Amino acid sequence: MQFTIESRQLTHQTPLGSEPRSTTIEAANPDDAISEFVRLSESELMSFLKPGEGRESIATVKKDESVFLIRVYEA
Repeated sequence: MQFTIESRQLTHQTPLGSEPRSTTIEAANPDDAISEFVRLSESELMSFLKPGEGRESIATVKKDESVFLIRVYEA
């Protein structure tokens, strides 16, 4: 299954950092998708909220000194 992951920088924003970036990841479920995103981006997962079926999951991750808001949904 494919998941789209959108990330938006929340701290230390630059003009380029304020635009969301999209990534597509193959995973069995949203948990695996965010885990793979964190691994690939060499980030640290801070929080992860998985709402009811069919809705997007939301996470925050930290990389270096920046925090990013992450949205995960089926592609």
